[in-house]
Amino acid sequence: MITALDHVQLAAPAGSEDLLRDYYAGILGMREIPKPPALAARGGCWFQSGSVQLHLGIENGFRPAKKAHPGIRVRGIRQYAERLDRHGAPVTWDDALPGHLRFFTADPVGNRLEFLEPAEEDA
Repeated sequence: MITALDHVQLAAPAGSEDLLRDYYAGILGMREIPKPPALAARGGCWFQSGSVQLHLGIENGFRPAKKAHPGIRVRGIRQYAERLDRHGAPVTWDDALPGHLRFFTADPVGNRLEFLEPAEEDA
């Protein structure tokens, strides 16, 4: 029986860890969490906000996910979108999901990310 989603892993190119830290910690406001030593040797970095974890793993021949993406629930989505926009991250609003406010963006290596909030929570 599945009880929870532990984390989502996205791929990234070798040497992109500083870009990822600037984006996920600096712009998105997540905190970096330590990787176990055996996994840290592989590169990449892990981030957490509340119970949400995103793992960025180094992949040879990296190509960013253009369709696949994590859906990240936020509170105060309009302010969050403004924050990303102020930092130069592209924000594309989409109204195709009934009952939700949502937008898409891309991390600095091109991975697609979705941010959403139930419409009633934004009132």
